[in-house]
Amino acid sequence: MKREIITTGDGSTTIHLPELNEQYHSKHGAMQEAYHVFIKMGLAFLLEKNATQPIHILEIGFGTGLNALITSIEAEKHKVSIQYKGVEAYPVEMNEIEKLNYSIQFKEEKKKAAEIFSAIHQATWETSVKITDYFQLTKEQKFFKDINDENRFNLIYFDAFGARVQPELWEQPIFEIMYKALKQNGVLVTYSAKGSARRAMQACGFEVERLPGPPGKREMLRAVKV
Repeated sequence: MKREIITTGDGSTTIHLPELNEQYHSKHGAMQEAYHVFIKMGLAFLLEKNATQPIHILEIGFGTGLNALITSIEAEKHKVSIQYKGVEAYPVEMNEIEKLNYSIQFKEEKKKAAEIFSAIHQATWETSVKITDYFQLTKEQKFFKDINDENRFNLIYFDAFGARVQPELWEQPIFEIMYKALKQNGVLVTYSAKGSARRAMQACGFEVERLPGPPGKREMLRAVKV
């Protein structure tokens, strides 16, 4: 399947799949979407509630590593200890990673961001690796349906391809796995606001709210394990 590196609305890049008309991040702004959905509505939301440390995060769709990068930057900025697991069935090739321009988006911190981004992608899969003093990363190559963690995570970044492309990733069986993986009062955030996804989450026991979405999207979802 053909894959292209494209520039999104905020100047940051992403991977585009022309045959599916799908991309790894929003075409309206990859960095803006990641910060809004996963940091502002996810990590910052937890920190405001004075979450205990370390914070355990599960990312569904490790992809380009952008969400891991910005989370590690935030961990350093706020001196918050984070244990991060990224799950990906089909890891992105290094020749594509090298064409992504995320580190230069940090301007004054671009050298540090470049070092962290490189360390994230050089980290051995299936192994816990210390990326910074505040950020520990484990990358696992597996299908989401094969996740078997229970009562482990404080926060899930649900960043799978959209339901139009992979509808099975937005149905109740997957969200049941997510529910089990979260600790009590754990949080799941996603860019999607699809009604069927919201109802599937609710059927698992999540308390779900619609929130303002990132640029190009009116709404997104945040779910709490109650």
